[in-house]
Amino acid sequence: MALDAGFIGRTYPPTAVYEVGREKIREFADAIGDPNPVYRDPAVAQDLGHRDVLAPPTFPIAITWPAATVIIEDPDLGLDFSRVLHGEQRFVYARPIYADDQLTATVIIEDVSERMGQGFLSTRTDLVTVDGEHVVSGFSKLVVVGGAEAAGAAGAAEGEQS
Repeated sequence: MALDAGFIGRTYPPTAVYEVGREKIREFADAIGDPNPVYRDPAVAQDLGHRDVLAPPTFPIAITWPAATVIIEDPDLGLDFSRVLHGEQRFVYARPIYADDQLTATVIIEDVSERMGQGFLSTRTDLVTVDGEHVVSGFSKLVVVGGAEAAGAAGAAEGEQS
C-alpha cells in the first residue's frame, strides 16, 4: 500500500512529560563528544545568562525520535519501517532547552508524497513545556524505499504465503 496523502495534517496526541535533567544533558554531550562546560556546569551557564545548563542543539532528537514511533505504530498509515531511510532532520528553536524543563512532544504529519518510485513522509514534532510554551520544533523527512511499487510487491508476497 502506498502512503496516503490523506494523512497530511494528522496530529497525534502529546506524549507523556519528559523531564530534562542535568545528567541526561551531560550524557548526551558526552555521546556527541562536546566538552562545552555550558552543558555541564550550572555556574558557567548562569555566567552566560542562562538559568541552568542548556542542552546541545541536537538534544531534541532524544525526545522527538521516541515520540515519532507513534507514526511507525499507526496501523492506518501502514508504514513499512523496514523500507525507511532517515532522509533529513533539523530543529528550529524558540528558546534553548534547559535542565529542569518538562516537555511534551506532539507529532504532526506535514507532507506525504511520492517521487521517482520513492515515498516521502515529512513530519514535525513540537516540544512544548507543561505550561504550553513552545520550545523547539523538530522536522524530519523519511524516505520509503520502493514506495507504492515495493508496498504492492510486499503485499503480493504476503498473500502468496497465506
